Amino acid sequence: MDSTNVTSPAMFILLGLSDVPFLQDIFFFLFLVMYIVTLAGNLLLIIVVGINPTLQTPMYFFLTNLSFIDICFSSTIVPKILVNTLAKDRRISLLGCAFQMYFSLALGATECILLAVMAFDRFAAICKPLHYHTIMSKRLCISLAVGSWLGCFTNSTVHVFITFQLPYCKSHYISHFFCEIPPILQISCRDTRLNEIAMYVSAGIIVMMAFFLTLISYIHIITTILKIQSSQGRQKTFSTCASHLIVVTLYYGTIMFMYLRPRSAYFPETDRTVSILYTVVTPMLNPFIYSVRNKDVKFTIKKLFH
Repeated sequence: MDSTNVTSPAMFILLGLSDVPFLQDIFFFLFLVMYIVTLAGNLLLIIVVGINPTLQTPMYFFLTNLSFIDICFSSTIVPKILVNTLAKDRRISLLGCAFQMYFSLALGATECILLAVMAFDRFAAICKPLHYHTIMSKRLCISLAVGSWLGCFTNSTVHVFITFQLPYCKSHYISHFFCEIPPILQISCRDTRLNEIAMYVSAGIIVMMAFFLTLISYIHIITTILKIQSSQGRQKTFSTCASHLIVVTLYYGTIMFMYLRPRSAYFPETDRTVSILYTVVTPMLNPFIYSVRNKDVKFTIKKLFH
């Protein structure tokens, strides 16, 4: 691709996932199906929690927050992927790019914190059952949710502001399928060291702390599970926690790979694959992993459709 000498381009061009026509059709179909499943699964969970009084618990309060985030997160990115996969014109305006980065960064970070909060909720429920309602009071739940949203949206504001203060004279082609900080820093002609440090600090505080809180919570949960005398109860609880931990590790791991490595280790093809996992796959899996085994959820869904 020819680079341009424009220091402040009015728009960028997203290179997308592939230029091969056959692959474009496959990608369009796969992403469309995943997007529909994401919307349907998360909307259904929100409706089920809303109409079933027995699900008005801290766990499902955070789950509805998570489902709302996943709907918004996917809607920020996937529709643009679908358009760009088939369209020849893959341009995105500077303002559109900034908005996409702002919401994807804020929602992704909020999900990181909420997953950690949900792990702590499970720790309190399994390891401290007698004190659960005292620990996870309504006031604390609301404070944690509001604090997560406000903190992450403020963090995103700072990053978007300092990112789009940079001049972009190397090229206006972004080797990615949406506007994300690492690939955009690659096309700046100014030293981006301060931006990278800010990104590492932010990712370190939000993602690493959330990951370790989640890990510590699940270590205590697993330790408690091993003390359960009933082998059936132990197996059921362990199976549920294992599926939670797999999805959480996938989400945190891919984000840390993307945001906590040196600029020299940037590989467009690999990074596009990694980004798909936390922007498209995880939001689709969350409602099924966290709720499909709950009897009240399954009963409410059957009742809703019958």
